[in-house]
Amino acid sequence: MTTKTLIYRIKTSYILLLFPVLFSASVDARQLDDVVLPDNVTLDGTSEPLQLNGMGYRTKFVFNLYVGGLYTETKVDSRDAVQALKGPKRVLMHMVYDEISHKKMADAWREGFEENSSDEQFSKLESRLSTFISYFPDLKEGDIVLLDYIPATGTVVSFNGEAKAAIEGVDFYSALLDVWLGEEPADDDLKEAMLGATED
Repeated sequence: MTTKTLIYRIKTSYILLLFPVLFSASVDARQLDDVVLPDNVTLDGTSEPLQLNGMGYRTKFVFNLYVGGLYTETKVDSRDAVQALKGPKRVLMHMVYDEISHKKMADAWREGFEENSSDEQFSKLESRLSTFISYFPDLKEGDIVLLDYIPATGTVVSFNGEAKAAIEGVDFYSALLDVWLGEEPADDDLKEAMLGATED
């Protein structure tokens, strides 16, 4: 075998190995500007894959704060349909703003829970919400927050792959979802995006 033939075969093998990776990335992920989210994920402790239901920007004034993605067992297009699903769910937050302080996040979470819960509901959630808020550091561009519901466990919060202690109760995750999907969502456009209304 000549040196030229050997080099050709090596190059050909490399391209054939690389092609499935490139193809998979283009088919199994969706992109919003520089943020790429996988189309399917399986949460730790579960066996059923979740689909990316929709993704969009959380904006405030003229600034994009993060890309939010909602993962569900099946495609849904309404808040009630999401809440009716009994299996695992995920909300992913990929931060794109320079920095959001712990205090600002705490205020946003508390406001979101209060505006989408009755007084009675909020009183039942408040201590767990305080625990949830305590997990949040200052968030910086590129940080990834995962908010997972695992039926046997509860709400698992992860920052850049590091999980915190789970928060019990399906009622907590339902209220958490309503921060984005409730009657008073944090961002109307993001709500529509998460529910797939802006998908091609």
